[in-house]
Amino acid sequence: MGTKTLYDVLGVSEEASAEEIKKVFKLLAKKFHPDVTVLDKDSAEGVFKEIAGAYAVLSNEAERQMYDHSLKYGGFKARPE
Repeated sequence: MGTKTLYDVLGVSEEASAEEIKKVFKLLAKKFHPDVTVLDKDSAEGVFKEIAGAYAVLSNEAERQMYDHSLKYGGFKARPE
């Protein structure tokens, strides 16, 4: 069983640029926003919150560095897939 990282949530690599992360987030946000998606509202809200949470960390350089460090050296408990 693998673990799901914030990079996996957005579908980007750990080497993705800030610009690439922002672009992917905007596409996913449009696709999964609860007001516009074809998913049921509860499912859409869950997916959207996960996407927004990943973006909040990965779009902030300091938080992203801490997150990357925790992935590399431990201390981060990723969600099981």
